[in-house]
Amino acid sequence: MKSHLRDLLTRAIEKTAKGGELTLTDLPPLLLEPPKQKEFGDLASNVALVLAKEQRKPPRQVAEAIVKNLEDPEGILGRVEIAGPGFLNFSFAPKFLHQRLGEFIAREDLVPNLGRGEKVQVEFASVNPTGPLHVGHGRVAVLGDVLARLLQAAGFDVQREYYVNDAGNQIEKLGLSLYLRYLELYGEKIDFPEDGYAGDYVKELAAEVRRDLGDKFRADGREAAVAFLSRYGAEKLMDGIRGDLAEFRVDFDSFASEKEMRARGEVESAFAELRKRDMLYKQDGALWFRSTGFGDDKDRTVVKSDGDLTYFASDIAYHRNKIERGFKRLINVWGADHHGYVGRLKAAIGALGYDAAMLQVVLVQMVHLTRGGEPVRMGKRYGEFITLREVLEEVGKDAARFFFLMRKSDSHLDFDLELAKKESTENPVFYVQYAHARVASIFEQARQAGVAVDGAALKDARLECLAQPEEIELIKRVIQFGEVIEESVKDLEPHRLVFYLLELAGEFHRYYNRCRVISDDPALTRARLVLAQSAQRVIHRGLELLGVTAPLKMASRPEEN
Repeated sequence: MKSHLRDLLTRAIEKTAKGGELTLTDLPPLLLEPPKQKEFGDLASNVALVLAKEQRKPPRQVAEAIVKNLEDPEGILGRVEIAGPGFLNFSFAPKFLHQRLGEFIAREDLVPNLGRGEKVQVEFASVNPTGPLHVGHGRVAVLGDVLARLLQAAGFDVQREYYVNDAGNQIEKLGLSLYLRYLELYGEKIDFPEDGYAGDYVKELAAEVRRDLGDKFRADGREAAVAFLSRYGAEKLMDGIRGDLAEFRVDFDSFASEKEMRARGEVESAFAELRKRDMLYKQDGALWFRSTGFGDDKDRTVVKSDGDLTYFASDIAYHRNKIERGFKRLINVWGADHHGYVGRLKAAIGALGYDAAMLQVVLVQMVHLTRGGEPVRMGKRYGEFITLREVLEEVGKDAARFFFLMRKSDSHLDFDLELAKKESTENPVFYVQYAHARVASIFEQARQAGVAVDGAALKDARLECLAQPEEIELIKRVIQFGEVIEESVKDLEPHRLVFYLLELAGEFHRYYNRCRVISDDPALTRARLVLAQSAQRVIHRGLELLGVTAPLKMASRPEEN
C-alpha cells in the first residue's frame, strides 16, 4: 500500500513543481506512517510541511497544491484530507483493497525477494564457554536466529555462525576454578579466587571429573592440571550450550574457534596487513592499534605488555576472516555491554582496507525476569542466575521465543514467567496462536455444514462482498505483511513482526466476534472464508519466521477479555 501511495504522491509533487507552484531540486523523503487515530485515515505524510520550509510558503498552501495535482486514475484512494498545519491524510478505497487482497491470495511466497542472493553472515549467541546459557543469552540467541530467518526468507544467502571464545584468560580461569573445586572434593582446603567461576555448574563438572578420571590431577602439577581442565571444561560447557540452543530451535551453519584461528596464524597475518598500512605501533612494551585515526577516543591495545593477545586482536583477525570468505554484509548480534566496542571494530575493518559500513551490529539489552511481577534474582558470576533451560522447562519454547522478541532489541525486556504460562488472551503468544487455530475451527465447521472449502470452491470468491468495517480493517492488516517483513529486514528489527502479528490477531478476533463467517449467503460465506484463510496463512508464515509453532487446535479455549 505504501509503494502505491508513494508513486501517486511523487507524481503529484512533480506535477506541482512543473506548474510553477513549487521550486523543486530534489524530492524530499516521502515518509508514510499510520496516523495516531484511525479516523484520520490509513496513512499520513508530512511532506507538505517539509517542502513548506524549503519553499518559504505556508504548509497548508503547499498541501493544497499537492492535493490539487493528485491524479488517481486507478481509484486507489477513497479519501484525501489536509489536517492541522498541513498533514496529508489518505484513506484507501475498498475496491483497491479488494484488488490487493486478490493479488495477495494469488502469491506463492508472501515474503518479498529483497536480497537476491547477496551473501550475509549473521554471528550471534557467541557466549564464552565458561558457563551455561542464562535468559539474557536466550534473548540474544532468538534475535539473531529470527534475523537470520527473516533475511533468508527475503532472498539473502545467509550463514549463521557462532564464534567460540575458547582461548585466553577466561578459559584459564575456568580451568583453575574447576581444578580448585576438584581438590575441594578430596577434602583439600582451597582459596577460591574472587573472580573465579563460582556457580554450582563448576562443582558439578568437578564431580564429573572425579567420577570419570579419578584422582590423577592431585598428583599432576597444578599447571598441567589447569591446562587440561581448561580444555575439558570449555568443551563440556560448549556441548551443553549447543544442546540448549538446539532445544531452543536455534541452529548454526558453523562454529568458528578462536583457538583454531590463532593456531592457523590468522592473528599474525592480520597484524602483518595492519603493519603494512602503518596502523600498529609499540609503546610501553605493548602493541597498539591506531584507532583514533578512525574517530575512536583512544588507541587500543592488541598485544599486552606481558605478551598476551587482547580480545580485540582476535576479533580483528576473525572479522578479516569473515570478509575473506566472501560475505558482503556482516551482522553481529551482541549484548548491550559491547556498545563501546562497535566503533573500534569498524575502525579495524576500515584500517584493513574494507568498507566499515559492511559491519552492522545489533545491540541487545538485558532481560528482567519476573514471576507475577516480582523480580527473580540472577547474577552469572556468583551462581545465582536462572538458566535458559530452566525457563524453557517452565514456560515452553514458543512462549520463550515470542516473549524475547516483544520489545525492540535496545530496550530492556520484562519477562513475566507467570504470564508466559497463561492459557488466556492475556498471554500474547497464546492470543496469536489461538487466532490461527480459530480459523481451522471455522473451516471444520464449514465442512460439517456441507460448505465446499477446497481451493476450487474458494478461487472465484467475490471479495467485493467484504464491506463491513471489521472486514476492511482485517484486509488492510493482511496485505501489510510484505511491508512489515521489508521494514523488519531493512532495520534489522524482528520485534516489528511480533507487533504486527499481535495487531493482526486482534483484528481477526474482532472480525470473528462481529461478523458471522458461515451464513445463509453463499457468496458472502465464500468471501469471508477466503479472508479468514488469508489471515491464517499470514499468521502461520509469521510464526514460522519467529520459530514459533502454529497449532490447528488449542488445548483449551482461552478465557477472552
